[in-house]
Formats: sequence, structure tokens, C-alpha cells
Amino acid sequence: MALALLLAAILGLLIVKAVLLQLRNPSSPPCIRSWIPWFGATFQFGKAPLEFIEQARSKHGPVFTIFALGKRFTFVTEEEGAEAFFTSKDLNFEQAVQQAVENAVSVPAEAFYQNHGNLYSMMKGKMAPSNLHVFTGTLCEELHEHMAQLGTEGIGDLNDLVRHIMYPAVVNTLFGKGICPTSQTEIKEFEEHFQKYDEDFEYASQMPECFLRNWSKSKKWLLKLFEKVVSDAERTNPSETASKTLLQHLLDCLQEKHLAPSYGLLMLWASQANAVPMARDQICVRTASPASSAGGGRLLAAPRVLLLSSRLRGFSPFLNFLIFNFIA
Repeated sequence: MALALLLAAILGLLIVKAVLLQLRNPSSPPCIRSWIPWFGATFQFGKAPLEFIEQARSKHGPVFTIFALGKRFTFVTEEEGAEAFFTSKDLNFEQAVQQAVENAVSVPAEAFYQNHGNLYSMMKGKMAPSNLHVFTGTLCEELHEHMAQLGTEGIGDLNDLVRHIMYPAVVNTLFGKGICPTSQTEIKEFEEHFQKYDEDFEYASQMPECFLRNWSKSKKWLLKLFEKVVSDAERTNPSETASKTLLQHLLDCLQEKHLAPSYGLLMLWASQANAVPMARDQICVRTASPASSAGGGRLLAAPRVLLLSSRLRGFSPFLNFLIFNFIA
């Protein structure tokens, strides 16, 4: 009985707090929530996020807030509002991503703020358009090597195809050949864990890890793997700056060396998360257009299944462009 009364009292306080917060900010955007404390609109939003956002925009206007998982997510859906937001002097990128980085790769807030400036400057310099020529030769060789293993034709999932080609090519280029698992015997278990980690990354970066047990398991497996990756990279780290890989440059800039596996995993995710879907979508567009039908593969079922021919290898320079365009 005492426990029930305590829970009821806590629930009542949370509801009162939510109501008071809403009344305290009359000039705030419309806020979508639910009667469930902390969870808010999580379940409605999670079922069909894009449809939920479109319905909210139609009902509440171009700017609205969704309360979910104890946080307020404000959406700006028109160009004018987005421009005002991104040009605001109050915008702080570090604060915006710090909690997500902590949840995703277990980097504490203090360490994140200590390292972010140096790492950001290093990455921005190394991956600037004027420096991409350092990577393009190696990347093109890697892409051609792995595309040559596809055979002359076949039918399969386009996501798997792009991931199968781009993962080893990008990893060997940015991390160093042989540093990360890229052989067929090693890669299967890695792919299973990384795919799970990538699929649930957006949710896991915003909510407690205990709600995503499978994702948490994959995260721990990958961090353990990156302990060896980092060890190998440090062991082979050359003294000449020009001979270093991007991972080795990251290790040189990092103050808290024990967090190197976390930052290594974050770098791997950043190199794959946007590049793979963008490359997939662009291949579909190019192979489906009349202008490219003579030189590309023949599309069977958009957007996931593609009939491959040897002519698809002509896309390797285009994939090269996509990788660096979306991870820099």
C-alpha cells in the first residue's frame, strides 16, 4: 500500500510539473505530448516518424515541439525558420551533440569538451576538399579491387551490395589496410554487430541504453574490437606525418588515450552511416535514368534490388565522390 501511494504521488508530481512547464512558456511552439510522464509521445512518434511529423506540421504549423523520453525535440520545417536557426549566434554544436556522443560511444561530457576542438580542427583540415587527393588514389584502388570480386552479374539486395563494397574500401583507406577486419572469415560477425549498431543509432543516441539491449550488446562488442584496432594503429604509427592514416592522426590529437576505441568507433560509424544510403540512392537514380541506362546496371525493382553487370564498375569514381562528400 505504501509503495502504491508513493508511486501515485510521484506520478502526480510529474503530471503537475509537466502542466506547469507548459503554462510557464506561453510563447513556446506548440508541444505534442501525452499523458504518460517521461515517455511522452515516444510511442506515437516511433511507429511512423515521417507521417507523425507531417501530421504535426499540418496541425500545428511549421514549428512545433515533440516531448519524448524526457526531452523536448523542436522541429523547424520551413526554409526561412531553418535559416534563422542555423545562423543564430546562440547555436552551439558541441552542446547539441554531446549527449548523443556520450550515449553512442560512452565518452563522458568532460572528455568530450576537452577533445572536441582539437579533433574537429584536425578532421576539418584532413578531410577538406583541397586535401581529398591524398585519399582518392587509395580509395579508387580499393573500390576497383572489391568490385572486381562481384563477378559479371547477379541479383541481390542493393544495401548489402553497397555496404559490401564500401565498408572494406573506406576502412582500408581511413584506418589502414588490415587494421580493421575486412577478410570474409572475420567480417560476418562484425557486419552483424555493426548493422545492428547503425540501425538503432538514432534511437540509442537519445535514450538510455537499458531500453536497447541488443544494441548495447553490439556496442560493447564493437568497442572491444576497437581496443585491438587502436593497439595495432598505435603500434604501426609512423613518425612521418604524411604516412599516417586518419585514425593515427586522431590518436595523436586525443588527450584521453583510454577513449581511443570510443572515438575510433565513432569515426567508423561517421564514415559509413551517410555514405552507404546516399551511394545506394544515387546508383538507383543513375541506373534508372535514360541518360545512364546505356552505361549502368539494369534496375529490376527500385530501390533495393539491382541486376548487376560488369558495366556497373564504372560507378567507382562516383562512389568515391560520395564517400568523402558525406563524411567530411
